[in-house]
Order: sequence, then C-alpha cells, then structure tokens
Amino acid sequence: MNKAFVKESDESDDDLELGQPDVPVGTKNYITPAGHKRLRDELLQLLDTERPEVVRLVSWAASNGDRSENGDYIYGKRRLREIDWRIRFLGKRLDKAEVVDSSKQENVDQVFFGATVDYAGDDGDVKTVTIVGVVVTM
Repeated sequence: MNKAFVKESDESDDDLELGQPDVPVGTKNYITPAGHKRLRDELLQLLDTERPEVVRLVSWAASNGDRSENGDYIYGKRRLREIDWRIRFLGKRLDKAEVVDSSKQENVDQVFFGATVDYAGDDGDVKTVTIVGVVVTM
C-alpha cells in the first residue's frame, strides 16, 4: 500500500526527542532568582493559556469527523505533545533548582554562581560579567 494512504497515528516517530540536557547526577542545579522566575512564568503560561487553547482546538477539530486528513487535529495533537513535554521538563528543572541570590552572599571577595565581576582586559577596558548557567529554550 502506498505510504500516502496509511493513517498517521498520534504516536508517530515525530514524538519529541528534544535532547535538552539534564542536570548531571550528583551536581546542583543552581539558578538565579530571575532565571527561576522566567522558568516559572513560562510554566504557568503553558498551563494556564497555551495548553487550554490547544485542547480546545483539538477538541473542535476532532468533532469535525475524519481525523486522518484533518490538519488542525494532527497539528494540534503534535503541539499538545510539545507543550506537555515542555511542562514536564520545566517541572523537573524547577523541582531540582536551587535558587542562588547573589545579593545575599557574604563573601564578596570570592567568585561564585550569580556573582557580578568587573575585570580589566589587556587594553585596560573594564568589563562586567555575571556568572550564570546555560539558558535552555524551546
């Protein structure tokens, strides 16, 4: 049978295998207060706004009948899987997170996660950097 006439299942090989790095075992998942807020806000936005909207779209599309050729239904189910994956990812990341507030550090002579450091380059220009981790986005 021609591949064009085979029904796509909801669990196709398009399922997300987004190789987002996880925190290595035995290490801490340090995060700044701003980073924690950004992840928490994204999670709440997915849960409160995007997911209900996509669920409504999929429900409407499913009520239209034949789902095998229904683009709204197929795309909606795929988007719903992406959202659910991101919700699980953010939930795990926030559960493991240890918020480090650099303003509460007492030893300012030491460089640590979240610290803001001024340094002078070879040309004498003073540069400022903040020590943070990797930003993971979808």
